[in-house]
Amino acid sequence: MKLLIAAVGKLKHGPEGDLVARYADRTVQIGRALALAPFDIHEISESKAKRAEDRKREEAAGLTELLVPGVLIALDETGKTLTSTEFSQQLARWRDDGTQTAQFVIGGPDGLDPALRERAVLTMSFGRMTLPHQLVRALLAEQIYRAATILAGHPYHREG
Repeated sequence: MKLLIAAVGKLKHGPEGDLVARYADRTVQIGRALALAPFDIHEISESKAKRAEDRKREEAAGLTELLVPGVLIALDETGKTLTSTEFSQQLARWRDDGTQTAQFVIGGPDGLDPALRERAVLTMSFGRMTLPHQLVRALLAEQIYRAATILAGHPYHREG
């Protein structure tokens, strides 16, 4: 199963970008044997529209253009919080059900357009706090890697 992060905003060179790249590379290395590869990251520019609703709608259109057949997972502060083990089990279910691609969408500073969020089979949250979308990408990439290590029986994850 392919893994895809589609996000609003360009990740600049720096610690967040380094983390995302590191975890994506690690996921591909361990994920090949688990049928969890490749791992791609696509970005669109933030909308310049004046109103938040218009920005979200424009950004949703851009994100939608990046999507391919598969499951859509939206990241949003109002979403469901999962443990790392629950997340790994969900990825395994999608993979085992023959899902082509698990696609994670991350909105910009205004969040995701409700219409795009409603298309998601799962809306996931890293908590109720507002987080910078660059940091959310790093957290998501790490959790995808962690899920792969759990599925592989690798000692990276320690339940606890």
